[in-house]
Amino acid sequence: QVQVVESGGGLVQAGESLRLSCTASGLTFDDYTMGWFRQAPGKEREGVSSISRSGGTTNYADSVKGRFTISRDSAKHCVYLQMNSLEVEDTAMYYCAARRGNLAYLKASEYTDWGQGTQVTVSS
Repeated sequence: QVQVVESGGGLVQAGESLRLSCTASGLTFDDYTMGWFRQAPGKEREGVSSISRSGGTTNYADSVKGRFTISRDSAKHCVYLQMNSLEVEDTAMYYCAARRGNLAYLKASEYTDWGQGTQVTVSS
């Protein structure tokens, strides 16, 4: 079965960086668009970034544009989220998700397979 596993979360200070990693197995990785989502306590899950199966299209939430970069490595079945200039408002549980197809939606309902999440906490 499909398995999605995130790693790389942690506690950092504002202005610092983190790189999240996500490994997907049990699927043909190159057939899937991958996305990163986050959910803070008391808030709805929001799309952070997505990357098409070819890697040719990426999307970002306005709140992270210019600070976060998504990438993927087909050989390793991995997708990464490089997060720079982190802000306290970035504190959340970050989830990786997969959807079959090439459209890089930022809508959670479009994704079928989810990881358990990795916590990112940014202190001031």
